[in-house]
Amino acid sequence: MRHDEREALAPPPQEPKKKSNPLIFLREVRSEAARVTWPTRSETVVTTVMVFIMVFLAAVFFFLADQILSSAVGYILRVFA
Repeated sequence: MRHDEREALAPPPQEPKKKSNPLIFLREVRSEAARVTWPTRSETVVTTVMVFIMVFLAAVFFFLADQILSSAVGYILRVFA
């Protein structure tokens, strides 16, 4: 890619934004929060239950993996030590 092609693809430089006062910032935050599509209560409950189930399954998996590896290392140390 040639140098002039890269310049054509580069975004134009942005001028620095002006600093605004805290009240304007809070007003903008409030307007942005109003545009958010918030989940319903049932969506939140279902998602939370799914997270707890996945955490439980991960805990069981890592517990079993730890037990198997611990037994294997113990066996190897007893046999070859």
